[in-house]
Amino acid sequence: MDVCLSYSYHMDDEIAKFIRRVNPPRVVIDNEVYKNVTVIKVDSANKHGILLEVVQVLTDLNLTIKKAYISSDGGWFMDVFNVTDQDGNKVTDEIVLGYIRKSLGPDDSSCYSPRSTIGVKQSVDFTVIELTGTDRPGLLSELCAVLTDLQCNVVNAEIWTHRAKAAAVLQVTDEETCSAVTDPERLSQIRKLLGYVLTGGSGSRRSCEPKTTVSSSLDETYADRKLHQLMFADRDYDEWENNVGDDEDKSGRVVPDVDVSNLHDLDYSVVMIRCKDRPKLLFDTVFTLTDMKYVVSHASIDAQGPEAYQEYYIRHTDGSPVKSEAERQRVIKCLKAAIQRRVSEGLKLELCTSDRVGLLSDVTRIFRENSLTVTRAEVKTKGGKALNTFYVKDASGYKVDAKTIDAIREVIGQTILQVKGGNTEVKPSSRESQTGFLFGVFKSRSFVNFGLIRS
Repeated sequence: MDVCLSYSYHMDDEIAKFIRRVNPPRVVIDNEVYKNVTVIKVDSANKHGILLEVVQVLTDLNLTIKKAYISSDGGWFMDVFNVTDQDGNKVTDEIVLGYIRKSLGPDDSSCYSPRSTIGVKQSVDFTVIELTGTDRPGLLSELCAVLTDLQCNVVNAEIWTHRAKAAAVLQVTDEETCSAVTDPERLSQIRKLLGYVLTGGSGSRRSCEPKTTVSSSLDETYADRKLHQLMFADRDYDEWENNVGDDEDKSGRVVPDVDVSNLHDLDYSVVMIRCKDRPKLLFDTVFTLTDMKYVVSHASIDAQGPEAYQEYYIRHTDGSPVKSEAERQRVIKCLKAAIQRRVSEGLKLELCTSDRVGLLSDVTRIFRENSLTVTRAEVKTKGGKALNTFYVKDASGYKVDAKTIDAIREVIGQTILQVKGGNTEVKPSSRESQTGFLFGVFKSRSFVNFGLIRS
């Protein structure tokens, strides 16, 4: 059976390559048609997941998709995207334009499929830790403290929280070797202690033991997809009420307007989405539909204002529409969850400083000691510099006090930690903190000593 499956996958890839050679994709980029947007047209032989591949490339370049028209019924895929850069201007950088042509055009030999990107590759560069569990104030701080205590350095990470659930994809290295942790006993200890933190120290609760694996790379593509899958597997979508008419959820956030109906005469299901626009929204909805094994035959996207309107004509891979009311409700709930998972709640804080072992543990501990909880985080390390973004809220549910943020910045360093939005305005201090963020003053506090984790 294994041989047959392997042969089938090999044949699929060979057929796809043959079709691609016979009908090479065509990419046209036009900066002359419209005054404020760049038009990107892609024509290609059709295959399952191709829309996601195109959207992934544009999303990875941090381009904003203002409008899109997609048609992939039959054997050919045709789509048009109106895009801008992050500042709302046309895309004129020749390096970016060249990358788009290379990635989506006939010269691309590394174009991935959903099946190949989700797989794990062996390497010695770093260890990838995937975590899911019940969210609570201080959870990230506790996890980072454990990793620091185990001599692991977090070099890249993406953390999401949604509907009392938490998911994270962490890239860590060994403190001594600056490479992956490969010792089986040590990996087992990491799983055990992090699992203990995730379950709150209660062995009777449903285990949320993290998965630990070694991968050759951890880019945003992998993290985005994996976080969606981790939260989906943890059934965060079950928290949504079936009452579609509610304007707000229990946390006070505006609920996306999602509806699914069938066109029986055409054997399509029509998905209508209306919600506040944000970066990577299109990727999140397209990935969710693709991961749920739906084929997008046609689509129309309009995000020129503060709200985004998305219309998808979908089918199952066997050509049938949504088959029952229960399935319809499931699609609605899953899309709502996918849209809200990446929504950034709270005050945005950006930290830029030299990287070191325990940095993330110390910063999140300072947040926790000042009654702040992290709702989302993005941790990056580049050229020895830590470039971290945190979204924080007051653990009690109140608005973040400006005095609290000012006090935290006095400890960490006014120029190191910057406030980048939200309802709280924090003016920079007239002087830099004399203490600053003296690496070595703040030593990681062992949770073993606190009695929260048993060694």
